[in-house]
Amino acid sequence: MGKRLFGTDGLRGQVNIYPMTADVALRLGLAAGTHFRNGYRRHRVVIGKDTRLSGYVFESALTAGLCAAGMDVYLVGPLPTPAIAFLTRNMRADLGVVISASHNPFMDNGIKFFDKDGFKLPDETENKITDMVLDPDWQWDYPAPERVGRAAKIEDSPGRYIVYLKNSFPAHLTLDGMRVVLDCANGANYKVAPLALEELGAEVIKIGTEPNGLNINHQCGSLYPGVAAGKVLETRADVGLALDGDADRLIVVDEKGTVLDGDQIMALCADDMLRRGALRNNTLVATVMSNMALEVYMKERGCKLLRTPVGDRYVVEAMRREGANLGGEQSGHLIFMDHGTTGDGLMAALQILRIMRERDRPLSELAGQLQLFPQELINVHVERKIPFEQCQPVLDGVAKVEAELGDRGRVLLRYSGTEAVCRVMVEGEDAEQVKRLASLLAETVQKHLR
Repeated sequence: MGKRLFGTDGLRGQVNIYPMTADVALRLGLAAGTHFRNGYRRHRVVIGKDTRLSGYVFESALTAGLCAAGMDVYLVGPLPTPAIAFLTRNMRADLGVVISASHNPFMDNGIKFFDKDGFKLPDETENKITDMVLDPDWQWDYPAPERVGRAAKIEDSPGRYIVYLKNSFPAHLTLDGMRVVLDCANGANYKVAPLALEELGAEVIKIGTEPNGLNINHQCGSLYPGVAAGKVLETRADVGLALDGDADRLIVVDEKGTVLDGDQIMALCADDMLRRGALRNNTLVATVMSNMALEVYMKERGCKLLRTPVGDRYVVEAMRREGANLGGEQSGHLIFMDHGTTGDGLMAALQILRIMRERDRPLSELAGQLQLFPQELINVHVERKIPFEQCQPVLDGVAKVEAELGDRGRVLLRYSGTEAVCRVMVEGEDAEQVKRLASLLAETVQKHLR
């Protein structure tokens, strides 16, 4: 395999620095349009973006490339990533494109694709597109002049997405009387999320709903859940919801101001689905980063936790393969396959609000049932990313730590996909032991991989 443009969630980087440049985006549009063009008919592409200033640059460049390749482009403006997945399916489009760098600051941006069924592209397809983009001598198969694509704006997209979201919420329930703190991170959900919750009857206290192109994720949203937690306590709200810039992840705050991560929310939702007999194959899909307590929690209920590499698209691939309908990441990506095809922060919020309403109990009682194991994560700078199995001292260090932890703890070593960093994670029941063992293992990694 040659050089890759795409990481675990599309192409991403700092704006106007390769590869996040207008010329690469233009070629990316040409490549994707050429790859997905199939037969002598009109083809459709839906393009959405978050609120970054640079979104205009990449929206225009991608549109030019896709139209030149013979695709009709439908621009929906700032909308969450999951909304683009939904609209791609709903409009019978051949391709969906999202311009966003998710939880990153405004100076970054990214591009990711969805296929006609609303799923992220597999590695093989991304590699084919990469080959076309990076080959300077690639001969583009341009269509005839009369087959060049058109571009148009779709004005009612937010309304379509709101109806889709509300259809996932029981028709006999409302959120009347519920006070919700909502932090939209000055990102893609700044309009839709408050409207959807208000239409269901909630009193919404808004944070991060005044984007200016530069303040996306800036000291707000899912990376700064303390902001929502403070507002929950100040306003005596029932719940706090913190989204990231493209609104595909959610961090939740209970009425006492306690921050709940993706693992705790997955436990709550898995328990609810088990009670209703709705958890398909008694399986929850999560990544290698999920806390061991979640694994124990599922096992105690006669269920299975299936782990995947980091990245919500790998979670989705495993869900499709295993026939599972609930999955997610510790970071807050939550996938409800009965309703959608990708992580959806607002969809997840509606599921949590439904559970609170149906069981008429505060969130602290509902979500407090999962007691997380102490977890220590240390990022170690490394010069060489050699396979761990080729470094015996590191393997010996891991074995020593695992022996001390026994079956109530675990070790994870993982290289960062974007930095010269090895992530050393240790989990166990004793916080002091976990901290000590993580520090020892990090020293071993630094000594033998620097």
